[in-house]
Amino acid sequence: MNTPIYCQDVLITLRKIIRATDLQSKKIMKECGITIPQIMVLKAIQDLGDVTVKRISDDVSLSQATVTTILNRLEDRLLIERVRGTTDRRIVNARLTKAGLQVLESAPPMLHERFINRFENLDQWEKTQILSSLQRVALMMDAESIDAAPLLDISSPSKDEPSKNSI
Repeated sequence: MNTPIYCQDVLITLRKIIRATDLQSKKIMKECGITIPQIMVLKAIQDLGDVTVKRISDDVSLSQATVTTILNRLEDRLLIERVRGTTDRRIVNARLTKAGLQVLESAPPMLHERFINRFENLDQWEKTQILSSLQRVALMMDAESIDAAPLLDISSPSKDEPSKNSI
């Protein structure tokens, strides 16, 4: 098969992006012992305070089922605790523990945070062009309907997500 050079360059660039997210996930796991989605949930709890699964889910753009699974793992590791609401005992909130706060303080910067900082410094036309191009690539890869959080991560579905793998 004689593939044009542009096609090869695009595929190589896509592979580099996938590889960068994979390396970042491994680095975070090695340094912190938890996954990127787990860090995102810890950060949401830190930012929002005592918070429900629904609010965390909305904040990190993951399903409530996925967030519940992540919270279970974080609670097992004593990084969060669950507390009942004082006014309505039916409401259960997640709260960061001292150990959870220490994990967040020791975590290296996330790949998507660096990306956002660099992306925001681009001109408006460049942002629009990148978004349009990436949406077209997603369409070409039949990936436009896949649910994904706004973070760069490659995680095993068995780690944090009961059914789907978000990238």
